[in-house]
Amino acid sequence: MSSVVETSLIARTVRDSATSLGMTKDKIIVALDVASAKQALELVERLREQISFFKIGLQLYTAEGPEIARAVLETGAKVWLDLKLHDIPNTVGRAVESAGSLGVQMLTIHLSGGAEMICAATAARTGAMSILGVSVLTSATEQTLREIGISDKVEDQVLRLAKLGVENGIDGIVASPQEIKTLRAAFGDQIKIVVQGIRPSWAEPGDQKRFATPRAALEAGADFIGIGRPITMHADPREAVAKILEELSG
Repeated sequence: MSSVVETSLIARTVRDSATSLGMTKDKIIVALDVASAKQALELVERLREQISFFKIGLQLYTAEGPEIARAVLETGAKVWLDLKLHDIPNTVGRAVESAGSLGVQMLTIHLSGGAEMICAATAARTGAMSILGVSVLTSATEQTLREIGISDKVEDQVLRLAKLGVENGIDGIVASPQEIKTLRAAFGDQIKIVVQGIRPSWAEPGDQKRFATPRAALEAGADFIGIGRPITMHADPREAVAKILEELSG
């Protein structure tokens, strides 16, 4: 093989690897599970070269309100507003309208709110914002379901709620890694699957009961993976992201 051809092949391999890594980076959503806007924006600034999507949950939103979503969006990053709305249909619909006016890319609702509530949310959706349905929290087990009067297995309950959500117009499902294959088999590419309960091989599971590594979740068919404490509580969040990306590309 000539040196010119060899050099061309090497360059193509490097470009392909970079493209693949870039696509992988776009699938990671870092959860800004911190107490203040200052901490959140410092994290966004430190990670923006590696990560383009961030999740704002109840802790940060309760502390800082909608202004934190605007501030993160102003950096050029995308925002998943993870409020898990669950209320009467009218209230949820109005909350969805408010989230849409912020310009966030994704918003969560609890599918256990029922068809009317889900319809109110999807009808109020504006622009390119996606409504994601939360099925069974990743901290929950079958014992948790028994405590609230549900006798089914976790996987069956997730599938039941997912079908209810799809029938009423949601754009995606939030689930644990254990349900990815079941959901993909049931819905194909009809919806996005966003996975919580992600723990790198080197991280402690914490309170997550149904978890997997980033690589396992993506290989199973997840569209996006949300990662919080393994990054945000790491001594060096940039190093944590780098380790995760290395794990994914290895």
